[in-house]
Amino acid sequence: MTDNAASPSSSHHSDTSESGTTDFGYRTVGRDEKKPLVRAVFDSVANRYDVMNDVMSLGIHRVWKRLFITTLGPRPGLSLLDLAGGTGDISFGWLKAGGGPALLTDINSSMLSVGRDRAAARGFVADLDFCVVDAEAIPLPDASVDRVAIAFGLRNCTDKPAVLREARRVLRPGGRFCCLEFSQVQVAALAPVYDAWSFGVLPRMGALIAKDAESYRYLAESIRTFPDQETLAAMMREAGLSHVTYRNLSGGIAAIHSGWRV
Repeated sequence: MTDNAASPSSSHHSDTSESGTTDFGYRTVGRDEKKPLVRAVFDSVANRYDVMNDVMSLGIHRVWKRLFITTLGPRPGLSLLDLAGGTGDISFGWLKAGGGPALLTDINSSMLSVGRDRAAARGFVADLDFCVVDAEAIPLPDASVDRVAIAFGLRNCTDKPAVLREARRVLRPGGRFCCLEFSQVQVAALAPVYDAWSFGVLPRMGALIAKDAESYRYLAESIRTFPDQETLAAMMREAGLSHVTYRNLSGGIAAIHSGWRV
């Protein structure tokens, strides 16, 4: 696999609903194969995930997450469902900003246990629950939460439209869904630099810091196969969300998407 197999400008997106296959980075795999493969990636990187995020994004992911939490609009009376919440950054930020009860979920129990340890260390025990949840089949009743958040998790899901439909289903009318995800670079000059970083530097850092180059190569590839800003906005509308908007961060390296259940 070459380092320049694709660039942000050639973002492609496989619709998994019409065939028995889906993307796992640049590989095509059977739909039922993807979850175990993704689980293995996050089992491998769980203990060093936060350190690697700092290194991968030069710390910028913290700024993106602060903007994301502000977008969620934390208030004491509002509840949050944090999907693919991993090590807990979004739930912690929500609670710190005065949000109501949060449910931190992830399909991966090793990520969730890191989140639970971090919560205990930070004193976030009240108002925070944990649950292993597949975002494609959320075990909550219809119209039961005020906010649904997913940060850097949607691209690892096999059936993205199902996640969006489920998010809308569990939202109360007047509730908001927000997604923070790597997206398509909008600044032409950034693209080659970003490619060199993603495919040259990141896997090497993964090898050094997390002793795992392959998982970080997958993470870089998964960003490139993720729907671009307009495509994801259209998918959100199709799932029944209204007033869909997005905001590019750092020249489109990441974007915050938002939609409401009316």
